[in-house]
Amino acid sequence: QVQLVESGGGSVQAGGSLRLSCAASGYSSYCMGWFRQAPGKEREGVARIYIGSGSTYYDDSVKGRFTISRDNAKNTLYLQMNSLKPEDTAMYYCAARIGSGTCYLRVYEYTYWGQGTQVTVSS
Repeated sequence: QVQLVESGGGSVQAGGSLRLSCAASGYSSYCMGWFRQAPGKEREGVARIYIGSGSTYYDDSVKGRFTISRDNAKNTLYLQMNSLKPEDTAMYYCAARIGSGTCYLRVYEYTYWGQGTQVTVSS
């Protein structure tokens, strides 16, 4: 089992920044990701990271603006979000996968999920 608790969401104006955190406990994860879901839309992948190597991957919509990172000593995942846009408004979730293999940004690949933290960007 893996338990995930997100924090750091809030309301900002367009162009602002936020940093999300996800505290993990339980089994060690193989890869972790950040996802988001806006009202009336499907959940979508934002970024993922391999916990061992630190290799990252970003959705095109956030590339160059968001940075995913992890602190293995603290068992914490981060998402630094800069140059925020109103279209970034969503509930943000962290997710973990403990099985090996190639990790993509597909919702069904991840077994464990946090409760989410709301990010609202106003224009």
